Amino acid sequence: MVGQWRICMDEIRIAVVGLGGRGLGWMSQLQRIGGYRITAICDPVVHTHEAARERIAHSDPVETFERYEDVLGSESVDAIALTVRSRDQGGMAAQALEAGKHVNMEVPGAHSMEDCWRIVVAQERSGKVFQLAEQCRYAGYIDEWRRMVAEGELGKITYCEGQYFHYYAGKSFRDPDTGKFYGPEDLEDHPEAKPTWMYHMPPIHYLPHDLGPMLKVLDDRVVEVVGMSTDSPSDAHPELAGPDMQIALMKTEKGALMRMGASFSQPHPPRDYHWQQVIGTKGSVEWKRTGSDMPKMWLADGQMVDKAEVDWRYERADAPDEARGSGHSDMDYYVHAAFRDAVIGKQELDYDVYKAMETSAPPVLAADSIAQDSKKLCVPSFRPNSERKAGEMPRE
Repeated sequence: MVGQWRICMDEIRIAVVGLGGRGLGWMSQLQRIGGYRITAICDPVVHTHEAARERIAHSDPVETFERYEDVLGSESVDAIALTVRSRDQGGMAAQALEAGKHVNMEVPGAHSMEDCWRIVVAQERSGKVFQLAEQCRYAGYIDEWRRMVAEGELGKITYCEGQYFHYYAGKSFRDPDTGKFYGPEDLEDHPEAKPTWMYHMPPIHYLPHDLGPMLKVLDDRVVEVVGMSTDSPSDAHPELAGPDMQIALMKTEKGALMRMGASFSQPHPPRDYHWQQVIGTKGSVEWKRTGSDMPKMWLADGQMVDKAEVDWRYERADAPDEARGSGHSDMDYYVHAAFRDAVIGKQELDYDVYKAMETSAPPVLAADSIAQDSKKLCVPSFRPNSERKAGEMPRE
């Protein structure tokens, strides 16, 4: 099978599903890095189709769809680039795998445990490539922290923190006909605007953006989670039904504790959405807190009286030329290159379906914990074992 792919698949025929700003960005990136040919686009908002067609550089016919099911039935599509924000995001990914399509999808991946399991089982049964396109795990400093942890420079890791605070209130409502977004302050002038998924989504669901990179650093998975939340509706914007801040407290299989938070409606500086730190028995590393700050490191055995500034960056020092300027500090290149190479059989995907769901499931369970008065919940292993064979749903 791999050999056949290499012979007949010079380019992956891909459909971009979800033609908002992120979808248009993906279209530009897919054509830039090579190995892809956009053969279809899809969005129920017809207004978005024209801008998407203008992004396509080649002159070959491109199918245009409003219905997702029609994309999955197209014989001109090998893979789905899923760039939607929807409660059904995970179900859509599973549906594509079940239809025999490879899937590269935006975070967070899934919004229910049922969809997490459906993705895993569909990938196992189909053998198709599934990737959660979390680009921050490819950051230069993330790989350096991973090396330090793997080589024992920080000792046994006991505690990690991470947060994704992205002030996003201005995209809480959307005109269903034009696709234009509005914030709470615009509602009086635009009564036609309807709440988006971001309006309804528990903020903690979006935690994979920081949990994924940290699990890569630790080479670990979460086994227990407790969630806590501020009150609803929003204190910053009472027009928004959801809370301003949600926090997950977690424990990993290797015994580390983690505190991670997510927020979209609480005002925050328009940059430096991410922050993390890793603490071990022999030292610690910390990402910068502001645009004028620097990352920091402290080693217990290094004769260091205080934390030292280190010039770590999102950008990788070893980035190839084609990665430069690809978006999100060059990190977007790596998710598309990794997916391409896995589909054509050039290189096995490191961030496989199991690691992806180990990233998506803890935030889902954190929200479930909040709904159950902060009850501690266990995170299942998604890998096949003596109780679940590959391709089978777990027993109740």
